Amino acid sequence: MTVTEQIDQKRQEDLQRLRGFRLLDDDFLTKCFEGDTACIQLVLRIVLEIPALVVEDVHTQVFVENLMNRSVRLDVLATDSCGRKINVEIQRSDKGAGKKRARYNSSMMDANLLRKGEAFDALLETYVVFITEHDVLGKGKPLYRIGRYIFDTGEPFEDGSHILYVNGAYRDESPIGKLMHDFSCTDPGEMYYRVLADRVRFFKESKEGVEIMCRAMEDMRNQTLKEGMKEERKSVARRMLAAGQYTLEEIVHISGLSLEEVKQLNADRSA
Repeated sequence: MTVTEQIDQKRQEDLQRLRGFRLLDDDFLTKCFEGDTACIQLVLRIVLEIPALVVEDVHTQVFVENLMNRSVRLDVLATDSCGRKINVEIQRSDKGAGKKRARYNSSMMDANLLRKGEAFDALLETYVVFITEHDVLGKGKPLYRIGRYIFDTGEPFEDGSHILYVNGAYRDESPIGKLMHDFSCTDPGEMYYRVLADRVRFFKESKEGVEIMCRAMEDMRNQTLKEGMKEERKSVARRMLAAGQYTLEEIVHISGLSLEEVKQLNADRSA
């Protein structure tokens, strides 16, 4: 097969994949919602049951760095007109929507909301919303709202931190039932909400949108390859550290990692 034929075959495979994409596929959703406040605003008005909510800013694939421990990448991070920060995560795997992951996302948002010297009362209200393909919590509800409360009185603690799970398998004629139907649709012509259907149609049927998605899929393949190569370098460095016969500088030279990365691997190994 010639290079031209390989490129054409890969293009056809990408187009086939694109036809099967749904908003429940996180890579497709983040591209659809990128810079588009109308789509995320519709979703949040329904999920949070705040009909007047106005989204002023939205970013996708937001990297929240933790210099000492694990960092996170948020699928969608929106800010509304009241200053509330709302993280929306799409999870097809039940494992990826664990309770402690929701807790960690919430804590990481908090850790990045206050500037040095600001009072704790200045913390903004935050929401972490997991939209899952299956009913992860298993109670048959369309929505699960989680918040802290005072055990001894049963009163809400009202610290401004909220976690929600949205059951992507839920179907009925309610707004949330229709929304979850739309999230599972591959055909925009079968979707209830026009703002979502128009956005999906743009990326699936317009020449410009299809080109954007094809480039995005190529970038994802390249990123996956890059991450795989990085993991292989780390594996080499770990084996060399375990052997105990090499200096850190030698491991840097052979593995291709930076000195800081090798030092971190050595520290993790010693912990």
